Amino acid sequence: MNKDPNAKTSKSLLKQPLELSLCLILVAIVGVTFIQVLFRYIFHLSLAWSEELARYLFVWLAALASAYAFKTKSHFALRFLVNRFGENLQKMIGTFVAFVVSTFLVIFVWKAVEFTVSMANQVAPSTQMSMAVPYSSAIVGGVLMLYYVLRNWWSDIHKKEKVDNPVP
Repeated sequence: MNKDPNAKTSKSLLKQPLELSLCLILVAIVGVTFIQVLFRYIFHLSLAWSEELARYLFVWLAALASAYAFKTKSHFALRFLVNRFGENLQKMIGTFVAFVVSTFLVIFVWKAVEFTVSMANQVAPSTQMSMAVPYSSAIVGGVLMLYYVLRNWWSDIHKKEKVDNPVP
């Protein structure tokens, strides 16, 4: 049996579409920027589309990275005060925070949809793509953030109490 460590990594990355998307977008940004630098300083030509495309890829990267931060609970949190309360009160505070953040994200996605639809007929100057493409990153990122907030809240609420059984 061939145990290739890279095979395990590629299989697990394919099971994580958000992480895969982030990696691909980052590679695309680096590639587009490298091509722009190459053309500008080696061939003395400026590509009209490269800066615009890199900017739009960066917008998508930021939106998806925000969702990834919700997925991994990497956002800044002040837990020192909440940790002083009992488990039931901590769950109530967590529910309140999840409700507030979810309400904000629902409004955010709603307004992002309205704005994206209103910009659908506008086209980018260099790439000639609809401006709905970069603006839709807010919709996708917002929906993913909402999903991860609710998923994390649900797992926190239904988390079993840790049993401290020392291993002999």
